[in-house]
Amino acid sequence: MRSAQAAVLACALGCAGAQASETHELIGQLGARTVAMNLYASPLPDGSMRVSGDYLLLPTLQQRFVEGERSRQLGITVLREGTTPILYGRLPLATLQGTWTGGVFRGTRHGPGGQPRERFVLSDRFPSMAGYDARVHCEVAEGRYRATLAYAVEAGRLQSFEWRSRVAPGEHPCVLTGLEQRAQEGGLRFASGECSVLLRDLGEFVRVRAEGCGAHCGSQGYLEPMLVDRRGQCLLVRAQR
Repeated sequence: MRSAQAAVLACALGCAGAQASETHELIGQLGARTVAMNLYASPLPDGSMRVSGDYLLLPTLQQRFVEGERSRQLGITVLREGTTPILYGRLPLATLQGTWTGGVFRGTRHGPGGQPRERFVLSDRFPSMAGYDARVHCEVAEGRYRATLAYAVEAGRLQSFEWRSRVAPGEHPCVLTGLEQRAQEGGLRFASGECSVLLRDLGEFVRVRAEGCGAHCGSQGYLEPMLVDRRGQCLLVRAQR
């Protein structure tokens, strides 16, 4: 799911007239599996939060979508899980139940019948990329979307960066160049004005995601998040049943 789409979905589910949704990235363990999660939390009138998002099981790249609520005081969070971004009217595959406080979401994943399945602990503290070295040049294409990504990083310092995409049939483009490095804990951030690109170490992959870069795109252009593997090859993240 594109980050912009997820944020719009979060707002449509319950933040009309409220503040803009907050984006939270988490990483950790679901049972024995590594998980990278994106959550979009929107305030509700009673002080609780409407939450939607997705998580990625690594290294199999299975994607799951979640929606639910987080309580105001104790951070009690219940998220229904499915294989599509729109979960309304569908029976959930599972439910994540726990507490989300201090940047840590921990609890138990329950099956559709309520039976406990796996414990999970997810945190917003990602590994440092201060020693990251990479030279990446890759192309991806799927459906109407195609993109090229090229960057060089030495010892965690940006040397060069270029990210281009086009969306058929109108060939609406996005072009990101001339980014400068900004301070970032648990990853690397490259930015120009309000537009920034965030790199996160997910273990088997590095995730590359753009934020606030609409001004660099045509009317229907966008930048899909990418995963870069250890060989420098790139993948788009798509929902897998």
